[in-house]
Amino acid sequence: MEEKPEEKILRISSKSAEYPEKLNNYPKMPEILFVKGRLPDRKKPSIAIVGARACSTYGRIQAFRYAKVLSGAGVQIISGMAYGIDAEAHKGALEGGTATYAVLAGGVDICYPAGNKALYERILREGGGIISEQPPGMRARNYFFPARNRIISGLADMVLIVEAREKSGSLITAQWALDQGKTVYAIPGPVNEELSIGCHKLIYDGAGIAYSPEILLRELGMNYENKVKSDSKNDLGLASDLKLVYSCLDLRPKSMDFLIQKTGLPPRQIGSLLLELKLSGLIREIGRHYYIKET
Repeated sequence: MEEKPEEKILRISSKSAEYPEKLNNYPKMPEILFVKGRLPDRKKPSIAIVGARACSTYGRIQAFRYAKVLSGAGVQIISGMAYGIDAEAHKGALEGGTATYAVLAGGVDICYPAGNKALYERILREGGGIISEQPPGMRARNYFFPARNRIISGLADMVLIVEAREKSGSLITAQWALDQGKTVYAIPGPVNEELSIGCHKLIYDGAGIAYSPEILLRELGMNYENKVKSDSKNDLGLASDLKLVYSCLDLRPKSMDFLIQKTGLPPRQIGSLLLELKLSGLIREIGRHYYIKET
């Protein structure tokens, strides 16, 4: 039975023409890369998006949203396929339509973590690649991950940190990026959240504030305008009460109590309006009586 292209494992030497040109610019890069699928297209810009495994709903939404917008503009997303932020970045990139690439801490023939098998297969099926310096058959080990991060940052033109605790593997990626002369951006979060501390420290130390995906595109020198959708959410034609409730929501979960206090409307009316917005596909309930806008 003939082997499918995405099943074949390539062994690429640092001395070969196929070896990523970006990695040749830095010391201590792998002499051999193992690749399943494809390597990033050297003619296209790339951004690494990484963050916490045990991320918040807010972080999950932002990782997906930023990756989708960037991918839609033709940017390749590089990440590590871990649970949490990494996985959401790959998923957003796949929705955006540009190939995405996962750098693993074990062999490319072993999906790690195993729970991301569907994502692993989709990355390959949709023209992306799985990359590692570890040989096929090698299981991921704790001490492989920090070294793996230098490849993630090395393949990217810049690095975006979405959520990170004070001591986080994502900050290792950020440090590798800085050592490589790359620009680092971070998404700010609530000041009282542990998952925001790493990002806020990066910003304090001089990282860029990624307050929108377009900021990153401009940093890359790309002009990008959001296409106006036919169902533009800036002018929904909603009744005044619906518009009032909808305007109180964003990508961070808001409770029903918050909406009652913010709008001054009675609980029964708020419940009815939220149901109408849900049925219209404009908002989503992510926990009991907690709501966010649909992206």
